[in-house]
Amino acid sequence: MATYVIGDIQGCYASFLSLLDKIKFDANRDRLWLVGDLINRGLGSLEVLRWVYQHRAVVVTILGNHDLHVLAVAEGVTQSRAGDTLQHLLSAPDCEELLGWLRHQPMIHAEDDYLMVHAGLLPQWTAKKAKSLAAEVEAALCSPDYRDFLTHMYGNQPDQWNKKLAGIDRLRVITNAMTRMRICTVHGQMEFKFKGEPADIPQGYLPWFDVPGRKSADTIIICGHWSALDLLLRDDLYALDSGCLWGGELTALRLRDRRVFQVSCAPEDLTPLQ
Repeated sequence: MATYVIGDIQGCYASFLSLLDKIKFDANRDRLWLVGDLINRGLGSLEVLRWVYQHRAVVVTILGNHDLHVLAVAEGVTQSRAGDTLQHLLSAPDCEELLGWLRHQPMIHAEDDYLMVHAGLLPQWTAKKAKSLAAEVEAALCSPDYRDFLTHMYGNQPDQWNKKLAGIDRLRVITNAMTRMRICTVHGQMEFKFKGEPADIPQGYLPWFDVPGRKSADTIIICGHWSALDLLLRDDLYALDSGCLWGGELTALRLRDRRVFQVSCAPEDLTPLQ
């Protein structure tokens, strides 16, 4: 038995199948952890989601920003954006079943020495605190009023954690950190426009995982989201978004020995503009 963690798939179904073939994935023996952003931008979002749903007994997936976005689009609380490739999924006969399942997936997954989150954790949060805060968002997504949360989910403010935050402001900060953050100040103030390489980070900001005194530093964090970062493996961090959709690779990491497996993006996953 082996556990493999796979970076952002983003609807690249053919690439995903190629990677599963490369690791010789066996659903009767192995487990998959997926770092979120299963869907959108690639042309196979429906197929990816169907595969994951079919194999949900051996798959752990967490929510990324694109996964939350499709939930909001499906509910009509926001519009599709330029570059979205969601229509095939949204018009599928099993869309409601698939998205109902997706909405009930966790924000983070903690197991053994690992914590998997799509984007990152603010420096004030221990792994234990992050699990508690993630549960607040999960409860909102699973409640009868989940549509209200999705309606007010978008926005960049507040951009910093404060334990006195309440209501949607509190949930938005948690969601933004866990699904959108790349960089922040030493005090945990987030900035969301920057998507580039670490060498180009604006003055006053750091990669969230390099903030001195980060309280989750005693836990191995597994994340994705930051494609310009590329594959980054170190003792306290496994960052696995290697930019498949943008000319890079789709990456799998076998946890027991940190062996890396990669495939290039399959041409059939891409729109002409890509």
